[in-house]
Formats: sequence, structure tokens, C-alpha cells
Amino acid sequence: MATNSTPSSVPGGPLTAEDKILETGASLIQDFQPTKQLCAHLNAFHTYADDPGRYVEANHYCAHLTSDVRQCILYDSPGPDARLIGIEYMITPKLYETLPPEERKLWHSHVYEVKSGLLIMPGPTTVPGAAQAWEVAETQEMKHVVGLYGKVYHLWQTDRGDKLPLGEPKLMMSFTGDGQFPFEKAVGERDRRFGCDWKRKMELRKDIEVPQIHPDADSVWKRRNSM
Repeated sequence: MATNSTPSSVPGGPLTAEDKILETGASLIQDFQPTKQLCAHLNAFHTYADDPGRYVEANHYCAHLTSDVRQCILYDSPGPDARLIGIEYMITPKLYETLPPEERKLWHSHVYEVKSGLLIMPGPTTVPGAAQAWEVAETQEMKHVVGLYGKVYHLWQTDRGDKLPLGEPKLMMSFTGDGQFPFEKAVGERDRRFGCDWKRKMELRKDIEVPQIHPDADSVWKRRNSM
């Protein structure tokens, strides 16, 4: 799995002096209002709807459109040279239930991601006392995310080494149970980079109430289990 490739994996040379000057000027003059609304960084793993078990780490940078709708830009890393690999929309159950049945099959739940510690909101790890305070805030956020439904498309298959976004967008799903991918290996390596521990997250979230998942959600795993 390739999730943290260096900028050298992308074709092309370094930015020219002219490009850098134009970027600096634009950043001083233009507003960038949509990106200023980003308010949360989440990290999790997605799997391909047409190839369940094949997985990609995704850093989500999310904003609220309303109290019922969130939208996230997905990157392959949290670094300055991160590649934009996809998008995710999240909606509340009351909106999800208004969707046509076939549309609902394109959406996934977040219950396993939250309860297992797979989904994190990276925060401070070196400032004394800050990590504990952040864990409280993160756990509170997970109480909101656990009931949401997400719809994800990835545009750039970095996990297979593509140097550019090739082919059609890929519908992605979340993991919904143990044994669907090498959890301890993938999540453990992620946790070492972010300075966190999924086992501790799982313990902190044990009292988060598990909502009832709509039977139309997580369709990829239902199809696989019925074969």
C-alpha cells in the first residue's frame, strides 16, 4: 500500500520562481473562503467498493455546510505536498432516510471506524496536558460522527502506484468489522506516525452509543457476505 509517497512520485519539475511569486501574490490578495471553512482533520482507511479489502489511508479535511451535511477533501498525507485523492460527503440519518434505495447503497456507516479506533482526529502529542484535552474533544466529535453516513469517491489510486489520477472515479466504502483488512498492521503503522494508539481510542469510546445502521448502507460487505 502506498499512502505517503514523496513528491518525486509525481511527474514534473519543481515550481519555477514565477509560479512561486504568483502563488504568494494570490495568497495575499485572494480570499479562499471555501477552504477557510475547513474545521476538522480526520484520518481513516477506505476500501474499494469493487475490490473490498484493498485499502487506502485518507486524510479528511472537513467543513460543515449545515448541521446535517459535511463535505471533506481527501489527501494521501497531511504534508504540504499531499496529493488530493478524493472527496467525501457525510449526512445525518434523517437525510439518509430520504434517499432512494439504490442511492442509499452507495453510502457507508461510520460505526466500526469510530468504535474500533480506526477513525482518528489527529492532534497534539508532545505538549504536556494537551493530548489529554484533545482526546476529550476527539471523543466528543466521534459521538457525532458515529451516526453519520458517508459517500466517498477516490480519484487517484495512489495505492497501486499511479503517478497521476487515472481512469474513472472509484466508489469507496468503510470497513465494518474485524478481519476485513490487516487492521493491526495498517492502523498500527498509522498510529506510530501520528503518536496515538487505536486500543486507547477504543477504550475511550466504549461508552459511545451505537446507532442502528440502515439495512441499505454498507452494501459492498452485504453482497460479499451473501456470496
